[in-house]
Amino acid sequence: MIKIVFLLFMAIPLWGFAQPGGEVIMTIDNQPVLKEEFVRLYRKNNQNLMAGAEKKSPEEYLDLFINYKLKVYEAQKLGLDTLPEFRNEFRKYRAELAKPYLNNAEFTEAQVETAYYRTTHEIKASHLLLLLDEQAAPADTLAAWNKLMELRKQVLEGADFNELAAQYSQDPSAKQNKGLLGYFSSFQMVFPFEDAAFKTLVGEVSMPVRSRFGYHLIKVHDLRPAAGQLKVAHIMKRIPPDTSEEAVMRMKHELDSLGMLARRGADFAQLARQHSDDQRSASVGGELPWFTRGNMLPEFAEAAFALPADGAISKPIRTSYGWHLIKRLEHKPVPPLEEMRESLIDQIRRNPDINRLNHETLINRLKLDWDYRPFEDNFDEFARQAERAITGGRIQPADISPAEELLFSFSNGNITFADFARYLAMNRFEQSATFHSQLKQLYEQFVAKKLMEAEDEQLEEKHPEFRHLVQEYHDGILLFNLSEKRIWQVAAEDSLGLERYFKQAKYKYLWGERFQGWVIQCQSQEERDFVDQVLAADSQLPVEELKDRFKIEFNKELTAHKGAFEKGDHSLVDHLVWFGPKPTDFIEHLHFIHGNKVGPQPKTLHEARGQYMADYQQYLENNWIKELRKKYRVKVNKKIIESIESVK
Repeated sequence: MIKIVFLLFMAIPLWGFAQPGGEVIMTIDNQPVLKEEFVRLYRKNNQNLMAGAEKKSPEEYLDLFINYKLKVYEAQKLGLDTLPEFRNEFRKYRAELAKPYLNNAEFTEAQVETAYYRTTHEIKASHLLLLLDEQAAPADTLAAWNKLMELRKQVLEGADFNELAAQYSQDPSAKQNKGLLGYFSSFQMVFPFEDAAFKTLVGEVSMPVRSRFGYHLIKVHDLRPAAGQLKVAHIMKRIPPDTSEEAVMRMKHELDSLGMLARRGADFAQLARQHSDDQRSASVGGELPWFTRGNMLPEFAEAAFALPADGAISKPIRTSYGWHLIKRLEHKPVPPLEEMRESLIDQIRRNPDINRLNHETLINRLKLDWDYRPFEDNFDEFARQAERAITGGRIQPADISPAEELLFSFSNGNITFADFARYLAMNRFEQSATFHSQLKQLYEQFVAKKLMEAEDEQLEEKHPEFRHLVQEYHDGILLFNLSEKRIWQVAAEDSLGLERYFKQAKYKYLWGERFQGWVIQCQSQEERDFVDQVLAADSQLPVEELKDRFKIEFNKELTAHKGAFEKGDHSLVDHLVWFGPKPTDFIEHLHFIHGNKVGPQPKTLHEARGQYMADYQQYLENNWIKELRKKYRVKVNKKIIESIESVK
């Protein structure tokens, strides 16, 4: 985590020395640095600064730029970029940075717009589910499809969808709800289901839809604008099983009376604390978390969203839990797209079904970009040989020939039987009816892997901004590793050097005005007299000894503290020394202090170690920069610097 923070907050991220071409703004040890690099980084490091005073002119930025370049150059001269641990770490960072570039950006943007539309709308639907394992055999998959097509035909001919769902659906809840799911919006259902539902017109039935649970038929009943989010408080009267109708009505009348009191000005929160059976919400005045119409009990949600304004109170509403009296507290409409964009992107990226579709779309695009050409007849031949080459559950690559026969080709090269066989060698197989389909699935994964590797290899060339970002991390890691050795580790281990530095600057960090002495709380005058007597005899005794004597004398604990207190450290000291407000539990004459107010004093090295350590690190870095400027010659073209426009 420290390293990531260092990378993000270094003043100047840079990348490498210049390639030929362009204006040379400076040289370091005769290595050219281009104006384009300086300008890009100067603007990047100034554009996000809010205060004008923090922004630097190109001339002011130059020293920071040179210092950073010197450190990176020193790290390269020392060969830190050739060490295996550096290469492994850099490889991991690059892989993370590459992820956004190895997806279908257009697809993601389309998904953001689609997700926003579905966030601003709610769809009411029913479904009929036939459970099916994701790895089900083709025959089982076909049987489920055909069964749903038969049921769909019955619906289209007039059969009641919900009655069929109650009879045939394998969703456990279908017996009670007959497949009715109520209203939902974006990200509340698995994506293939959500996608199919929103693409089905109101009143129509979808074709069979495959999700990770199985196959669904979906009937859409309604589509309406989303109402946003609501915050309410409620008072609930729980209705236990077998409650008589007379008792149920008494509960309703009680809520009627409470509602009347609240509308006349009684505190709804206090009424909830006193009368609600929902103990969790009653403790906070009946308040419930924010909810949408789709993630609350339908009866409750409809009544709550029907309230016309904040402060409005409903009539008693009955749900499966009991009777509710609802008060609207606050309403938030669905935010505009730009406010929701980042959260929508985050939800899209974390959704496994969308990721799968995103990946498939990307691979299809890469097949076109890289001129992918499969040899399907050769795949069938490979499959026959592979099944015969299974020994001990694994395919033996040596038993497959001819090894150089092509499976597919693309712009980056040709892929042979031997290449695919080596890829398969770590998988376990059985000679069965599903072998061919299993092999086909692995083949598609292998094709995707080779295409992604090819795309990954040319990201720096294809995306200049990615090349710059990768180099920034490359140099940032180098600088972190070298700074750790030259500054942070030295400062942490050089206790004598830190002590010498402290002696030179020990008046830099001072305590403010403080009270030094005792802070004591007694419960009786007798206790106070005893403590005064002990402290008069020896005010320097340890706090534990005073407590021990008090324990022996009164057989109870004494509340006592001893030390140096700045303003704000202790409420009793603030009141008695700096005339602050009285503490809520203050007892005159029995809660007291014993000691003196002292003026500003230097902090010891122990007391201000963190501050002095930071200063010592800066001291070491300043000396290091001086060494580097002597070691490597820096030559700057000042005319080019003067030609660069300052960031406003």
